[in-house]
Amino acid sequence: MAVQEILAGLPWWVKWIAIPALVLLVFGGFITSVLTFVIGLLFKVLLFVALVAGLIYAVRKFGTPSKTDRDW
Repeated sequence: MAVQEILAGLPWWVKWIAIPALVLLVFGGFITSVLTFVIGLLFKVLLFVALVAGLIYAVRKFGTPSKTDRDW
């Protein structure tokens, strides 16, 4: 039997309320840990990009390269 055939005979509240509630109950901790990992990773990537951009800005703003440095 296909899943669509099984769900076809159920009331709407089972499909749209009970089943998602059971999914959240069973897999809620896993979903939370995955979201926490992804958000933490995104934060670290953005922090890295900001630090590199700040470093490049500081070097260009305050660094005074000599002529021998420009030859490279």
